[in-house]
Amino acid sequence: MFKNIFNIKSEADFQAACLETFLYQYENVEVYRKFVDFLGKKPSEIKEVIDIPFLPIEMFKNHLVLDKVFDSAQTDKPLSYFQSSGTTQIQTRSKHYIADFNLYEESIYKSFEQFIGKPEDYIFLGLLPNYSENPHSSLIYMVDFLMKKSGKPENGYFLYNHQELFELLQKLGQENKKVILFGVSFALLDFLDSFPNTPILQFSNSLTIIETGGMKGRKEEMTKDELLKILQKGFGTDKIFSEYSMTELLSQAYSLGNNEYSCPNWMRILIRNTEDPFSYVENGRTGAINIIDLANRHSCSFIATQDLGKIIYNPEILRYAQNDKNDLFRKVKFQVLGRIDHSDIRGCSLLVS
Repeated sequence: MFKNIFNIKSEADFQAACLETFLYQYENVEVYRKFVDFLGKKPSEIKEVIDIPFLPIEMFKNHLVLDKVFDSAQTDKPLSYFQSSGTTQIQTRSKHYIADFNLYEESIYKSFEQFIGKPEDYIFLGLLPNYSENPHSSLIYMVDFLMKKSGKPENGYFLYNHQELFELLQKLGQENKKVILFGVSFALLDFLDSFPNTPILQFSNSLTIIETGGMKGRKEEMTKDELLKILQKGFGTDKIFSEYSMTELLSQAYSLGNNEYSCPNWMRILIRNTEDPFSYVENGRTGAINIIDLANRHSCSFIATQDLGKIIYNPEILRYAQNDKNDLFRKVKFQVLGRIDHSDIRGCSLLVS
């Protein structure tokens, strides 16, 4: 194993960790090995990241994507798992079996610390069901972990009690305490709809909203930019952040506004051609999102999603990074632009059904 994915500092480190992870998962994750073999790829032919095959995310619905070392059939130990939400009773939902929660928790902590700050400095509130109601939600596990790290007495879930949350936000705003409010998009909008003509906060600088997606089938469709403007106005703050992850991952990308996401150093987004899934589009062009998540070592780190997005082409970054690939490595951002047509409607919005 690469000595520590959370210590990746350079492009060379990332490339080396990816190639080592690919070889490990080819040897130890049966469904991934069969997929690579089906494509006619030989491990000896994989020389760089763009050569690595990406497993279609749908495979998590009908296959066990798990390191054989942790397969319960081999160990006789039941494994915990995260499960995606589905929009219908008959829809097959993805299952992501978790072999090492320590990897997930370290990924959560270090990503949050890198982009936002130390969890211990914040009060965490959730417009989400609590952990006991949804023990197989990766999102709720993440928020619950951050609450435990924070240890603040005010931490809590308020999906079913808007008035109590409103009063607490007012109180914490007056005390100028640093607050993070996590919520799926439609739950945040529902909360604002409960108080249509009331200013939410008196001290907006103390509050940060982190929306986690989740609009499909629940409210009138809107763009991310439209959503951010509504949330900024309703909560009285410009600090409307976004978190991007999914059931099948163990890492998170964050946007600090403007629908521009950044990945931690052990995660990366590539944009594939929707017409040719084994080729990539130029930066700035829209395509389907492939995700590298090196924290997902005991499942699959190379996943082809059904999300659309693009790498943000920034000539200024490219100009200043010409002689420093590590600078470019740190500054690349991406946008999430929706779903591929005809793909399943799925996401965090169903958590609160």
